[in-house]
Amino acid sequence: MVKRALLSVSDKTGIAEFARGLELLGVKIISTGGTAKILRDAGIEVTDVSEVTGCPEMMGGRVKTLHPRIHGGLLCLRESKEQMAEAEREDISLIDMVAVNLYPFEVTVSKEGVELEEAIENIDIGGPTLLRSAAKNYRSVTVLSDPSDYGHVLKELRSTGVVSEETRAALAVKAFRHTADYDAAIDTYLSRTLLEENVLRLNFTDGVKLRYGENWHQKAYFYKDPKIEGPTLAKAIQLHGKELSYNNYVDADNALQTVKELGNAQPAVAIVKHNNPCGLATGSTLLQALEAAWDGDPISAYGSIICTNETFDLEAATFLNGKFVEIILAPDFKPDALEYLKNKSENLRLLKLPELREAFGTEYTYKYVIGGMLKQSRDIGLYEKWESVTDIPYPEEKRSLSEFCLKACKSTKSNAVILAHEYEPGFFMVLAMGAGQPNRVDSIRKLAATKAVENLRVIYERENPPTSFEAYCKKVMSECVMASDAFFPFNDSIIYAAENNIHYVVSPGGSIRDGEVIDAANRLGVAMAFTGMRHFLH
Repeated sequence: MVKRALLSVSDKTGIAEFARGLELLGVKIISTGGTAKILRDAGIEVTDVSEVTGCPEMMGGRVKTLHPRIHGGLLCLRESKEQMAEAEREDISLIDMVAVNLYPFEVTVSKEGVELEEAIENIDIGGPTLLRSAAKNYRSVTVLSDPSDYGHVLKELRSTGVVSEETRAALAVKAFRHTADYDAAIDTYLSRTLLEENVLRLNFTDGVKLRYGENWHQKAYFYKDPKIEGPTLAKAIQLHGKELSYNNYVDADNALQTVKELGNAQPAVAIVKHNNPCGLATGSTLLQALEAAWDGDPISAYGSIICTNETFDLEAATFLNGKFVEIILAPDFKPDALEYLKNKSENLRLLKLPELREAFGTEYTYKYVIGGMLKQSRDIGLYEKWESVTDIPYPEEKRSLSEFCLKACKSTKSNAVILAHEYEPGFFMVLAMGAGQPNRVDSIRKLAATKAVENLRVIYERENPPTSFEAYCKKVMSECVMASDAFFPFNDSIIYAAENNIHYVVSPGGSIRDGEVIDAANRLGVAMAFTGMRHFLH
């Protein structure tokens, strides 16, 4: 039962309403400084901490709650006769609830030009101590570190007269997390400011065990970043299907990032297999984009992950009849499409991510290697320049297709080569790609060019155009754009591109042999543009 509560908050949100609710339940309120003033102004009866301790607030407010009559009232074990007798002997009254939040240290140090003295003054001492004392004795004390918890705690008190032990335990863990994050922020700032050392402290919660890791014999877990904003798999709502595996998360993240590269102006679909977009396309409708993406590699699409920026509809769902996919990730699902897909397979995972069309909320990526953590800024942007470097000017009408091709290249493992085709005016598809090759020439010669011919054979036989396959294939390839994620160290890639009727090539440039590469392009009738921006993905 809550008889006495100590309220001392930096963030005053909802505190007066919370205190009034406690007062109506017969709870005596103890408070400090600015919080006490707000409560009195709201007509709530308040006892100052100084009345409890017998000592005035001192040192400019730095010392007020650090006193045995406060912490004894919190830490006293109610089930201990000795401690209860000691509390009575020392005139220590029990405190059953604490509502505290801390000086805004992180907000303070995030301000441009903040002085060290101001930062230090915003290091809370009494607040964390109150939270830790109350949380340590959670079996008897309710601790609130977040104003969003006021409402449901009041609801419990009104309905049962007590705060359940389950709620007290959850609030205690939350308080310890809060003080841990607070101390981590102080450590990070002071290490950088006083010691010139960089400290990286990451906080991930809600860890869940996955079906398995990269392989069946490996264990795996997924942890969420509680502060992340924007679209992320941590916010995805699973509507159907079995639990996800480690590889599902890795591939779905690639699919999400790939679709996000294409923006929201047109329906877009990414199909990812083994962490590479084997299909990527835009269209006038979701169905058209899905069909074109599927044509990028119908074989690899088996067992793939599909991500789209559009609400998944029945037409797109029907297209997948007879096709096996692992996951569909979308902003939402039309009710009839959801029902159809649920009936398609009990194992198909359907992930709803309402924030999918929003901007990402982080500027950095992290990668753990044995013994250390790598941190880098996200690969944002497509090119630093757009420079036509060949005798044949790079045509402006190929610019949109080229940008699409570069976006696909960014999401494909190095060494990467992408062939992209404008299959209808204003709509683009990846016709083929070469990914993850130690030898860049193999990416075009053995993979992308060969796969493009295979895919065009499927499309040709389906559409049955009034021309030979050789003529059809030559025409389509001559209209494609080829993008490379890095410069060409030799002219061989250009030679193989030309041999496959590819006449438009985009790369970062920057090789010591750029002149030889450009000469080869001029000799072979290839138009080439340099972007000045590399897009390795490892």
